[in-house]
Amino acid sequence: MNDLLADWMRLMSGVVPPGTDPVVVATAGRDLLDRWSESHRRYHDVEHLADVLSTVDEVGAVAEVRLAAWYHDAVYDPRAPDNEERSARLVVDALSALKAGDRAGEVARLVRLTATHDPDPGDLNGVLLCDADLAVLARPADRYDRYAAAIREEYRHVPDDAFRAGRATVLRHLLDLPALYRTPELRERWEAAARANLRRELDALA
Repeated sequence: MNDLLADWMRLMSGVVPPGTDPVVVATAGRDLLDRWSESHRRYHDVEHLADVLSTVDEVGAVAEVRLAAWYHDAVYDPRAPDNEERSARLVVDALSALKAGDRAGEVARLVRLTATHDPDPGDLNGVLLCDADLAVLARPADRYDRYAAAIREEYRHVPDDAFRAGRATVLRHLLDLPALYRTPELRERWEAAARANLRRELDALA
């Protein structure tokens, strides 16, 4: 958590106006980390946040993409249908309060893209964020299986039959995308493994 907060402070040093009270910036970062640490989260937690940040750093990203990584699941309620929209609204409020509202529109747009993971091919910022958000799909089978189990735990309020049907719909949507990863480097490294994991989980749900 301390490392993530330090990461936030470094990012925001280039985002907020000079002279902004660092206590205010740190408070905003702690609020985000508190959100990512909510007790009902099993996958959409600080580990996922760190994983997405690591990926966007590895490939290279502008500040707006890194901000979107911080905010993309800041609001996460498995019972709600509009988490991405509520997270995007949080972006606007939070960045405006930090006097960085000029970046809020692009960051909110990127956060909304994670609802479908289908950015336009020329949308470099959107492509990178969505690719990073889906990084877990290409992990080794045991890591992927832990992810799938964590998702089921987050939706433990949903009966088994309904969960299997809903999860299968999500998996088919992903498999129907022309490419899971649009960043050439990540597609070459991850596409085949991710599709194999998705098909394996989909078969297990049948």
